[in-house]
Amino acid sequence: MKQRSLNQCECSVAYTLSIVGGKWKWLILFKLFQNGVLRYGEIKKHIPPITHKMLSQQLKELETEQLINRKEYHQIPPKVEYSLTERGETLIPILQLMSEWGIKNKPESTAIH
Repeated sequence: MKQRSLNQCECSVAYTLSIVGGKWKWLILFKLFQNGVLRYGEIKKHIPPITHKMLSQQLKELETEQLINRKEYHQIPPKVEYSLTERGETLIPILQLMSEWGIKNKPESTAIH
């Protein structure tokens, strides 16, 4: 039996997961929602467990999917800022529901960064 990737599935949930699947993309989007505009290092500080390689990869993928803006300033030292695009902002209601669900359902001893 041949398996299909999420991109090949006609299910709308599978399509959404193919764009923003995994824990890092949702966290990056949520931190940008909370803070508006963040530089790379600021995003890394907000999500300490993420590696530099993974953060860089996830930011590139989110930019490719037009969910975040990457604004580069040509100066020394180099400066790059990230923010949500209009398309990225359409995910905010989902992020807010996820946050509310987490607040209501997380165990007392679990700390969320």
